[in-house]
Amino acid sequence: MSDAARGEEFEKKAEKKLNGWNLFGGSKYEDAAELYEKAASSYKLAKSWDKGGSAYIKIADCHLKSESKHEAASSYVDAAKCYNKTSPKEAISCLTKAVNLFKEIGRFNIAARHCKEIGELYEQEQDFEQAIVFYEQAADLFESEESTTSANQCKQKIAQFAAQMEQYQKAIVIYEDIARQSMNNNLLKYSVKGYLLNAGICQLCKGDLVAINNALERYQELDPTFPGTREYKLLSDLAAAIDEEDVARFTDVIKEFDSMTPLDAWKTTLLLRVKQAVKAKELEEDDLT
Repeated sequence: MSDAARGEEFEKKAEKKLNGWNLFGGSKYEDAAELYEKAASSYKLAKSWDKGGSAYIKIADCHLKSESKHEAASSYVDAAKCYNKTSPKEAISCLTKAVNLFKEIGRFNIAARHCKEIGELYEQEQDFEQAIVFYEQAADLFESEESTTSANQCKQKIAQFAAQMEQYQKAIVIYEDIARQSMNNNLLKYSVKGYLLNAGICQLCKGDLVAINNALERYQELDPTFPGTREYKLLSDLAAAIDEEDVARFTDVIKEFDSMTPLDAWKTTLLLRVKQAVKAKELEEDDLT
């Protein structure tokens, strides 16, 4: 008998158990859950991921009937692992149910981890709006458990997507906030210049020179070592190039920085937007003269 056929056999027995009477005491839901568990294992061996996921949902239903919320939540997580192979949408649906149950029983750290996982699935699907929703939930839950590092990882994702979607102010607030927190931690101090650089790039995207220069002054107050960094020099040189509407200078400044510290795709994308804006302004000036 194949693994898939064996899975179907176990599933039939489980259904029979649910539809019958339990003459000998005990819970028919617990008995059925055990049979569904065997069915799910067989389906996984057969790589029938959808059937495996469906069996785990039935296990979750059995656990809910017998008021075992923790077990039900864990079964939804198992279902999501199966659906991950075939249908991210189903995986998200199962993880959302798991998160709600874990929150109900006060297991906030586990709920946070699975919220982050949902955010990652939406990220893979390029649905940044929904990704932000779940990364925000995860960050809140991590903070309630005082898991600051995990919360900040989620917040950085939110800032990254917000900037991609041109919500620059939202991203700036997050990066500045994380930079401020990191200044008080000897282990994290070294990463402050990276957060301030990201915040500064978002400021450049907003295109308000007064705001950019005010931000650079604020960053000096926040971190007195910042003006001595290449990150600070990059931001102030770019601000000067924008002020002069000098596209060639803007490009040279980026090339020089990139030759020593390669810029990642996110920074490159945002700086390209700024460059296009400067170019457009330069063309406008040419048209007027």
